[in-house]
Amino acid sequence: MANGILIIDKPAGWTSMDVCAKVRGIFHEKRVGHGGTLDPMATGVLPVFVGQATRGVEFAESGEKEYVAGLRLGLVTDTQDTTGTTLETRPVAADRAAVEAVLPRFLGEQEQIPPMYSAIKIGGQKLYELARKGQEVARKPRRITIYELELVAQGSDTDYLLRCRCSKGTYIRTLCHDIGQALGCGGTMCSLRRTMAAGFTLGQTVTLEEVQSQGEALLLPTDSLFAEHPVLRLTSGKAEKRVRCGNPITLPGIADGVYRVYSQEGQFLCLSRAAGGTLTSIKNFFGA
Repeated sequence: MANGILIIDKPAGWTSMDVCAKVRGIFHEKRVGHGGTLDPMATGVLPVFVGQATRGVEFAESGEKEYVAGLRLGLVTDTQDTTGTTLETRPVAADRAAVEAVLPRFLGEQEQIPPMYSAIKIGGQKLYELARKGQEVARKPRRITIYELELVAQGSDTDYLLRCRCSKGTYIRTLCHDIGQALGCGGTMCSLRRTMAAGFTLGQTVTLEEVQSQGEALLLPTDSLFAEHPVLRLTSGKAEKRVRCGNPITLPGIADGVYRVYSQEGQFLCLSRAAGGTLTSIKNFFGA
């Protein structure tokens, strides 16, 4: 039975769920989930969780992400990217210096209004379903954080390439739209490649063709998701039994923090938090 994480380089034209369906078929495993949706036009890092590893999806979704995005000035669309219907075209007076000068405004914690073409539900209906019917409804701003935002290249008088490191819930196409508004000429996203998600990078990605041919050999262990946390190996059978039963254990002198907890034999058991000398499970991964 397959258990582990695939870091897929998502191809353009596929939804994140399309990728999961393909992986489900390859491994004949119903339990498959992904760690953060990418729009069909986007490519890049898509962590896909197989089998017992699906218990880690929630941790992947909540992590920071990094993107390289194409910004096209002078164009406004209904989807805020170039797959949508053109609403406006405007002359572009802004040059590279103007683009660079406006980017610092978008750094830090802020509120972002989600686009109508998104999967957020309002009143039980997904926004994109309402948008396709020509309806627009008020959306509540969401708190996001943009940690880094820089211009990395200019392709033409109107096309720029931006690198953005941001929090969960950030819409890069909305960021492109808002940058265009700030420059007074409008803007839309013309490309998107995710370069990092859940701590995994492009250098770790594999293609669906490689998964088809190599299968389980490409699965990363579940604990690779928590590589930033220190290892704690249990040294007694009694402590291990308590952990496997979901009970906290006392470990005098242990520093407060989050740990990857392993059995005496080296099996990854759980992600746990130590506080005041007591270790309590955050999430169990027995059998992964």
